[in-house]
Amino acid sequence: MKLEEEVGELLKAKNLSLSTAESCTGGGIAALITSVPGSSEYFSGGIVAYSNEIKESLLHVSTETLAKYGAVSCETVVEMAKGAMKTLKTDCAVATSGIAGPGGGTPEKPVGTVWIAAAYKNEIVTMKQEGDEGRKGNVKKAIQNALMLLYERLK
Repeated sequence: MKLEEEVGELLKAKNLSLSTAESCTGGGIAALITSVPGSSEYFSGGIVAYSNEIKESLLHVSTETLAKYGAVSCETVVEMAKGAMKTLKTDCAVATSGIAGPGGGTPEKPVGTVWIAAAYKNEIVTMKQEGDEGRKGNVKKAIQNALMLLYERLK
């Protein structure tokens, strides 16, 4: 069984709803989740928040967080996940924000750096993905890591 199917089975079994807040993954997590037949039973929707303006207005990420830590940070993805659950009224959420590349990296945050959060009610876990595998590879890895983080939370 594929990871997105296993996540779906756990959400159904626990009668939980899921939303996504995606930046660098551009809706890829939502696309994978909804590729599973019956996903409408647990998937409510997703917000692709590529700009900071959308992160602030739809996901309730504070201006202070973005100014102090930047869009690619643990603090930002935690607020994105909480914001997705609040805006879309779900029990769970996953959030991603990173530098997919090939440009945009800095010495502090090189290309391939992605922060991921998985939230299950009041519990939020995060991970930092590092290592540049090219734009497509970085995005694909972030999607898989986000699903794995959620899966581990739900298990």
